[in-house]
Formats: sequence, C-alpha cells, structure tokens
Amino acid sequence: MKVENSVIPTQEQMAGFLAPGPEGPISMVNLLKFRDKASYEDGRESELTGAEAYAIYSKGVTKTLSKVGGEIIFSGEVNRLMLGEVEELWDSVAIAQYPSRAAMLEMMQLPEYQEIAVHRAAGLAGQLNIETTRSVVFETDK
Repeated sequence: MKVENSVIPTQEQMAGFLAPGPEGPISMVNLLKFRDKASYEDGRESELTGAEAYAIYSKGVTKTLSKVGGEIIFSGEVNRLMLGEVEELWDSVAIAQYPSRAAMLEMMQLPEYQEIAVHRAAGLAGQLNIETTRSVVFETDK
C-alpha cells in the first residue's frame, strides 16, 4: 500500500468530491503531519512550529464549521501504531462532521476560511483526508 501525504487535492480527487455522492452527513477523518517549522507561502518570517500554525487554523476552522452546521467531533495526538505498518506516523488525527459535501464546499469558499487556510498550508507537511459516511455495520443500540 502506497501512502502519500498531501496538502492540496489532485484534480481527480476534487472532481470526485464535486461529483454526486452520498446524501446526508459526511465525516472527514484527517490524518495530519506537521512541519517542524511553519512555512508561509507568502514568504513571511515566522518562529511558529507547524503544529502552532495549524492550531491557529484549527481555532478558526471550528468557527467556520459551525456556520455551515458542521463540527469537530474528535481531535487527538497520535501516540503509536497499534496495528499495521507505515514508514512514518501522523502527528494528529481530527474528525470533522459536515451536514453534506455541499456544506463542506460552502465552508471552504467562505472569506473567513480563506483567511485562515494560509495557516493550514504553513503548518502541514501533508495529510490524508478520508471521507466517511455512517455505517450500519457498527451501529449500536443506545
């Protein structure tokens, strides 16, 4: 299995995201790998670590998520690999839930999202974004 972190989706991935897909809520599992030192595309000097730059983005994205009816449902640091094998572990995992793909796209186009996205790009060495929908296989009685 090949694993390749990225910060920007490929044209094929974006086309898949824009194509008709599951109706209703989606959850995005984010496997995050931070840069040692933040690197801003506009060349600004910064003493921030990648994790610190991403934390600025994270604080802002929580607000923009709520504007489209979404929320962060989990966030945590990666401690170790329990099963399987990868060359390098991710630093953090976050799960964001959206009412729909359209809501996620709407959020990404908000001016306030565009303003904070520079911190995401500066902080991330790469990530995997995995779109999921609720599965009845693991559904439990409450």
